[in-house]
Amino acid sequence: MEVKPRMRKDIYEHMKILQKEGIKPNYAEIGRRYGCDYRTAKKYYEDTEDGKGLERKKRSSKLDEYKGIIEEKIDLGCKFYSIYLFIQKKGYKGKYTILRDYCKQYKDIQIKKATIRFETNPGLQAQVDWKEDFVMESRKGDKYKINIFLMLLGYSREKYLEATLDRSQDTVKKCIINAIKDFGGVPKEILFDNMKTVIDQSQTEYHKAVVNDKFYQFSKDIGFEVWACRAYRPQTKGKVESLARTCERLMVYNHEFDTFEELEEIVKKFKEELNNEISQGTGQVPNEMMKKEKEYLHSLPNQDILDTYLATPLERKVSKESMIVYNKKKYSLPTNYIGKIVEIKVENGKISIYFEGIHIVTHEISSKTYNYKEQHYQEILRSDAMKNYSMDDIDAFAKKQLRLYDELEA
Repeated sequence: MEVKPRMRKDIYEHMKILQKEGIKPNYAEIGRRYGCDYRTAKKYYEDTEDGKGLERKKRSSKLDEYKGIIEEKIDLGCKFYSIYLFIQKKGYKGKYTILRDYCKQYKDIQIKKATIRFETNPGLQAQVDWKEDFVMESRKGDKYKINIFLMLLGYSREKYLEATLDRSQDTVKKCIINAIKDFGGVPKEILFDNMKTVIDQSQTEYHKAVVNDKFYQFSKDIGFEVWACRAYRPQTKGKVESLARTCERLMVYNHEFDTFEELEEIVKKFKEELNNEISQGTGQVPNEMMKKEKEYLHSLPNQDILDTYLATPLERKVSKESMIVYNKKKYSLPTNYIGKIVEIKVENGKISIYFEGIHIVTHEISSKTYNYKEQHYQEILRSDAMKNYSMDDIDAFAKKQLRLYDELEA
C-alpha cells in the first residue's frame, strides 16, 4: 500500500502568505529554509493557487457563519467581548468562551504569519514613519517639540531624517521629495503606517486601504506606489520603527543648540552618521549598499513637478481672535483679515503669512501658545474689548498683558 507524504503545514502557510502579498517565490531558497526539495515547494505554491492543500473535513460550529465578521472586527482592534455582543444581535446563540477561544486562535495565526521575514529587493521599497512630538531643549532652556520624518530604503537601509514642526500632508510631501533627492532616485513603492494624512481608511483582512485623493495624485506625479501596513504585520514596518527608536540617541544634543536651524543641522548630521554605521539588519554599511541600490531606483521626476509641491503653501482661516493656528500655536494678524483664508510659508524657523500673494506679517516660530505682534494686540483690543478707551490706555494695557503672557509661558 502506497503511503502518501504528510502535508507540511509550515510550508503551505508560507506559500499562502506569498500568494496574498503577490510575491514570486524563490523555490530553491524556500527548499533550503524548510529542508525540502524545490519541487515540493513549487507544488505547495501551486496548490495555494488552485485552492488545494490542507483541505479536510471540519466539524460545523455555531461560529461558522459569523467568522468573516469576527475576523474583520479583530483586525479593526475590537475587544472580544464587544464582538460577542455584536454578533449576538445578529443571531449568534453560542457561548462567549467559544468566541473568545476562536479570537485568540485567529490572532495567534496572524502574528505567526507575521514572523516570516522577507528581505526587500534593491529599488523596490522604502518605509516612512514619524518620530512624533520629540522634545529637545536649547542652551537657554527653551523646549522645542519637533517631529522627525523618517524614510528608509529596504534593501540598503539608507536613511533620510528631517526635523519638522508639523506632520501635515504638505509637510509629508516635501519631506518625501527631499528624501528622494537625497537618495538620487525613487523606489517603486513606499510603505506607510496608516498615516491619517496619507490613508483615509486603514487596510484590514477584508478591506483594502483607501489612499487620500490628493496624496494619490502626488504619488503618481512623483512615480511611486502607496502601500499601507496591515493589522498584525509588524515585520512590514519593523525596519523604520527600529530607526524611530534609534532617534533617542539625539537626546545627547540637549543644551547643545540655540535655534531650530541648528537643531535641523544636528538631525542632518545624525542621518549621515547612521548611514556610515554598520546596519544590524544587513551587517553592511548603508552608504556602501546604496551604491548598488541606486542603480535600481527610478529617475527623479521633472524639476517643475518637484517645484510645484515644494512651493505649495499651507492655508489657514483667520479666527475671530484675529489669529491663525500653526502646530497648535496661535499667531496674530491685523483685524481686517478676520474670516479670510490666508497662506503660510514656514522656513528657517519663521512663519510668514500672505493674503492673495501679498505678505502680511512674519513671526518667529515659537513654543508659546499665543504669539502677538503688539500693534495687532492693540487693534484687537480697540475693535472690541476696549473700543471706548483712549489709545494711551489701550497701549498701556497691551504692554502689560503681553508682558504677563511672556512671564506665564517662560
